[in-house]
Amino acid sequence: MGIEREVAVRSIEGIEIPGGGTLGGADLLRALTVDGDTVRFVLEVRDADQARAFAPVEAEARRRLLALPGVANVSIVMTAPAGKPAAQTPPPQMKLGRHPTPQAGPQPIPGVKNIIAIGSGKGGVGKSTVTSNLAVALARAGRRVGILDADIHGPSQPRMMGASGRPASPDGQRIEPLQAHGVTLMSIGFMLNEGEAVIWRGPMLMGAMQQLLGQVNWGELDVLLIDLPPGTGDVQLSLCQKAALTGALIVSTPQDVALLDARRAIDMFRKLKTPILGLVENMSSYVCPNCGHEAHLFGHGGVAAEARDLDLPFLGEIPLELEVRLAGDAGRPVALGEGAVADAYARLADRLIKGGLA
Repeated sequence: MGIEREVAVRSIEGIEIPGGGTLGGADLLRALTVDGDTVRFVLEVRDADQARAFAPVEAEARRRLLALPGVANVSIVMTAPAGKPAAQTPPPQMKLGRHPTPQAGPQPIPGVKNIIAIGSGKGGVGKSTVTSNLAVALARAGRRVGILDADIHGPSQPRMMGASGRPASPDGQRIEPLQAHGVTLMSIGFMLNEGEAVIWRGPMLMGAMQQLLGQVNWGELDVLLIDLPPGTGDVQLSLCQKAALTGALIVSTPQDVALLDARRAIDMFRKLKTPILGLVENMSSYVCPNCGHEAHLFGHGGVAAEARDLDLPFLGEIPLELEVRLAGDAGRPVALGEGAVADAYARLADRLIKGGLA
């Protein structure tokens, strides 16, 4: 039998923190939830230096929670708030966008256990939204997660994850990624001004992908999610040729026109010898918040049927809710909270974890 949320909060809010005061008094606890015998929460710190200083606080909180009757698991994620002015961090010295250099086949990324590409074949099906929320759900489940925003022409992860500022590159060779909501992030969007376009031909796109894979200090990660652009072009080709991918997730909405492009993405990955880990149906159903009526605005079940026809795993359905859009625009993915959509992402994350993919 689990415990009440208030009991969990009271057990840790009196922990003393570096610099004086207590964990509860400093208002650093975020999104504390109790799910059966598991307690999860976010510890919002100022920056990476404070995160290191808070390691004893994290350890003490874990110890106290595990000592409570009914608690078997504790997941703590440390994250820094978004919105720090870019001027606080010097701009990187490394130039992105060059012709690719020769490489002897796909290479692993040091410290990264699994690399999962998230593709769609078609734009507008919510692939980037799925990437950001799946990353947060995995982080809440205790996994070390990174996102590489590989949509060079239309980077959206900085906004969706609520991260800003420019990554540092002290030596001009390696880039230090950013952090948000317990997730390590890298996107070319961090290096652009608001609304600035990237106008590159294929070789420069492929070179940039090679740099983002190999010259970012990703650290130790259980899984790196790669948010791909729509289509089956240079970025996808470069990724499959340069990185030792664990596999690909395909995101689609249920209607026929989206499934048509999803089939092309599946065919591309198969031709490039990349395993298909499964399909996800996004915007699967809409429940009216006023009357409770469930509507299928884009159809329903098409992706599950496609998975059966292609003998591929079907990993789940993600509902359509206004809160998803509002949360993404606000930079706080809906998977950070509670509700039907957050639960759907938690189930998706759990399937990947149980499958040994995260």
